[in-house]
Amino acid sequence: MRMKHLLLSVAVAAATLAAGAAQAVNITGAGATFPYPIYAKWAEMYKAASGNGLNYQSVGSGAGIKQIKAKTVDFGASDMPLPAKDLEASGLFQFPAIMGGVVPVVNISGVAPGQVKLTGPVLADIFLGKITKWNAQPIAALNPGVKLPADNITVVRRADSSGTSFLFTDYLAKASPDWKLKIGAGTSVKWPTGVGGKGNEGVAANVQRIKGAIGYVEWAYAKKNRMAHTQLQNREGAFLQPDDAAFKAAAASADWAKAPGFGVVLTDQPGKASWPITGASYIIMYKAQADAAKGKEVLKFFDWAYREGDAAAADLDYVPMPDAVTKLVQDAWRANVKDAAGKAVW
Repeated sequence: MRMKHLLLSVAVAAATLAAGAAQAVNITGAGATFPYPIYAKWAEMYKAASGNGLNYQSVGSGAGIKQIKAKTVDFGASDMPLPAKDLEASGLFQFPAIMGGVVPVVNISGVAPGQVKLTGPVLADIFLGKITKWNAQPIAALNPGVKLPADNITVVRRADSSGTSFLFTDYLAKASPDWKLKIGAGTSVKWPTGVGGKGNEGVAANVQRIKGAIGYVEWAYAKKNRMAHTQLQNREGAFLQPDDAAFKAAAASADWAKAPGFGVVLTDQPGKASWPITGASYIIMYKAQADAAKGKEVLKFFDWAYREGDAAAADLDYVPMPDAVTKLVQDAWRANVKDAAGKAVW
């Protein structure tokens, strides 16, 4: 009798565990490497809080857009907002999830992190291949008293389609007429020179490996890898160190309510405290959700992140979306994301 009771108890426990596992909803996303550190942290925290999981592939914004359009993931992620007409043509909807900064990183012997100053035009000339030595006059003129070596400069840039590249090249196009004319802005451009790296991770690894290198990565990658960054002059003429206060300052004047598809680009913003290469990272979903449960879980995850993820974001030097913006976003969820019957998922 006791054995029967024990077997029954085990069976009930197993059934309970199976039911709990069946109720868990796991979602998939792919795209931008810029927000990967915070998405990974949020996924870990959300799993602990809810039991539901997120598998996010850090493959670059271009690949993320391709994957959501192919419907192989529940959401795509891009640091370049898609134009409203492109969203409409594909039946897609986007919203901002997090903000942060892109920073130049360098490997210069004898130079301390944050010691070297650069301007937008000088940075553009380096990436155009016009300035090829670290002790060249345009760099030396910005850095009196800094002992710059005569090392060759090796440019490191993205090899994949990248929202980080969009933010970087958009800034260079605003800072340098020559860059705007010859190269322009985009997730993929025809780089005049340099060594390619896949993802923020690949750029960071190449800069660390190559003496005299300069590249660009999201600030969390620079901090995590203890990389040397540069100061950068903003449009008001102030030389700044990158930090979340400077990223917040750049985001302060953004008008999210009036931007179609929330498509705000935060490069070269006004304000003496504004970091010049700041941007938001976007989540892209289908308006009509074939699997309403998965669609709702994507929104639940980002709702949780908006409410509970600010401290983790700040720890990694990202800028959380302001409450006023998350309210606009959630109103847009209700208006745009529907199930197969046309009923709001959120």
